[in-house]
Amino acid sequence: MSPQPQEAVGAPLSRVDGRLKVTGKALYAVDHDIDAAVHAVVVDSSIGRGRMTGIDTRAALAQPGVLKVISHLNAPTLPYQRNPLPLNPPGERLHVFQDDKVLFHGQPVAVVVATTLEAAQYAAGLVTVTYDAQQPSTDMADAPAGEPQTYARGDADKALDSAAVHMEMTYRAARNHHNAMEPHATTARWDGDKLTVWDKTQWVYGTQMELATVFGMAVESVRVISPFVGGGFGSGLRTWPHVIIAALAARETSRPVKLALTRRQLYFGTGFRPTYEYSVRLGSDRRGRLTAMVHDVRAETSRYETFMESVLSPGKMLYSMPNVRQAYRTVPLDVNTPLYMRGPGYTTASYVIESAMDELAHKLGIDPIELRLRNEPDADESSGLPFSTRKLRECYAVGAREFGWHRRNPKARATRDGDWLIGTGMAAGVYDTVRKDAQASVRLDADGTALVQSAASDMGPGTYTSQTQLAADALGLTMRDVTFRLGDSLMPPAPPHGGSWTMASVGSAVQDGCDKLRQQAIELAVKDEKSPLHGVDPGMVVVCAGRLHVNDNPARGETYQQLLTRNKRTHLQTLGSFTRPTGPERFSLYAYGATFAEVAVDARLGLVRVRRMLGVYDAGRIVNPKLADSQALGGMVGGIGQALLEHTVTDHRDGRIVNASLADYLVPVNADIPSLRAIYLDGDDRKADPIGVKGLGELVQIGVAPAIANAVFHATGRRVRELPITAEALL
Repeated sequence: MSPQPQEAVGAPLSRVDGRLKVTGKALYAVDHDIDAAVHAVVVDSSIGRGRMTGIDTRAALAQPGVLKVISHLNAPTLPYQRNPLPLNPPGERLHVFQDDKVLFHGQPVAVVVATTLEAAQYAAGLVTVTYDAQQPSTDMADAPAGEPQTYARGDADKALDSAAVHMEMTYRAARNHHNAMEPHATTARWDGDKLTVWDKTQWVYGTQMELATVFGMAVESVRVISPFVGGGFGSGLRTWPHVIIAALAARETSRPVKLALTRRQLYFGTGFRPTYEYSVRLGSDRRGRLTAMVHDVRAETSRYETFMESVLSPGKMLYSMPNVRQAYRTVPLDVNTPLYMRGPGYTTASYVIESAMDELAHKLGIDPIELRLRNEPDADESSGLPFSTRKLRECYAVGAREFGWHRRNPKARATRDGDWLIGTGMAAGVYDTVRKDAQASVRLDADGTALVQSAASDMGPGTYTSQTQLAADALGLTMRDVTFRLGDSLMPPAPPHGGSWTMASVGSAVQDGCDKLRQQAIELAVKDEKSPLHGVDPGMVVVCAGRLHVNDNPARGETYQQLLTRNKRTHLQTLGSFTRPTGPERFSLYAYGATFAEVAVDARLGLVRVRRMLGVYDAGRIVNPKLADSQALGGMVGGIGQALLEHTVTDHRDGRIVNASLADYLVPVNADIPSLRAIYLDGDDRKADPIGVKGLGELVQIGVAPAIANAVFHATGRRVRELPITAEALL
């Protein structure tokens, strides 16, 4: 069969939805003009634990424009049926307005609905709630942990006892919040017993299923629409209480309701990357060959749910060692439930493991890259499976060459630029390559244009564009002749938009559907006696710019438009699908990267500035280098924030978040962003999926924080084992 020409895939094309976004025409969750919509504002608890003893709504209800105040005192009982999908962490789930319990500071305790946003905001401030308050437990250091999740191979304790080199370190990472540009928001409308919501979500099917579960409805009676998501970083991967509240308020007032959380409410109304305490004991021989590593992990979770993530995975397989023991314990606290945040689990584990490797390299006097090379495994030692691809050696080599690693003075605190101490560091990164079941509908109209649809999301990586590129090449059309639509539960199902699996999953479904439709058109042509392609072997026909022709005779052919018009077809249509292979995996599937960083530290003030950063990635086939760069540079910026700035602060007296604003929760700004560069190794991993891609969006943040931390040590000679690295820690 002749290969289909590839003109769009691999090209650094601009976003097809870019103009809509920069002109303000892209509509987000509360931008939709819904007739007769009113506004809702949530009232939050001012205590961290206890019970409500009273709610006085008289002053609020007396305000002009206020329609209703809903709380547990007057809310209907909601079914909260068992959800067949694993939407939430296991546990009881927060039952909105169903009892008088307060489980964390900022928990929704009431909602005010009014004809204007200003009236709702003012009235919400007039609602008086009295409490029987108890002392909340919000400090992980003072709380007991639950039963551990464990993993072991070999005898780590025995190996550590006999190791020539034995090191013990404890690292801590602060809680981080997602802080996407678009706040979480929902517009809800009931039409009889049918519910439609416009929601900020990374999984329209998940929100649809959750709403059906809570309200005891048939799933098909709920429609979820989310064409644009203004950033998510994982925060939209579950349905938060405000979504339920918006739908409840709309039903109780018989009016469409718009509800947008404030920036402050995002700090307790949605999830976060939890606080971690991560201890490591490692053993090696004097040449740096690892013999054992023990991981003891503690992480915060809510008391009413148990949240866990893949923090143990990198320690199982990143480096070769015969003896590993791991224990991962969650610490239940009176906080809202954490959630996945970019590079979930792996980002935290990478910071610890890569910092520990740097400490070992320094102790043994071995170059950090050389130490990693000495511990490269031949296969995945946690599963015994061969790697589908593993180009970490090439990542190190290319990164070292392009970064100028050979110019590095290995001695700490040896390089200066005036008052600035200069240091360089590096770290490896790894993230698993996951694929999920997905479907996509493909329709080719008689005018030669195509429409491709799937209920996926696009929170920023460029799903609209990358899927259009795949479809254009598979159908043999130009980009302008293909429209890709997403974000509606009426469309074919797609998995959550997270975990770096959208391209592999939805993309494989799009490829399948477009291949099927192209073959459908070719079969129609070769069987059509009036077609120039009549009688041609279908395997010899390709399509380019909407024209079907014989591969070695471009003059012999016709356009889609001519073919369909002559056959009196208004369109051709098919459904593409991708099903994750069942049964045991045959390969270890991961994407890899190496991050290099140069920092300057003010010798007198302890201020850290990142000067430059380079990332080199083994991420399979790159569909769009411009989109990939957007992801890589964004991941580096996020890693800079994690390493040097981001830290959610809790007042443990009552569980209040102290810095719940972008004025006080620090994220990188333009002045913090230096020269950033990304390199992608040639790759095409068909063992992973039919289109040869691996996820990139998570990988690009993993390894950034340890590369910076290692560079700070190289600059100052001081090892800081707590994120973020502050000036106080360096003075």
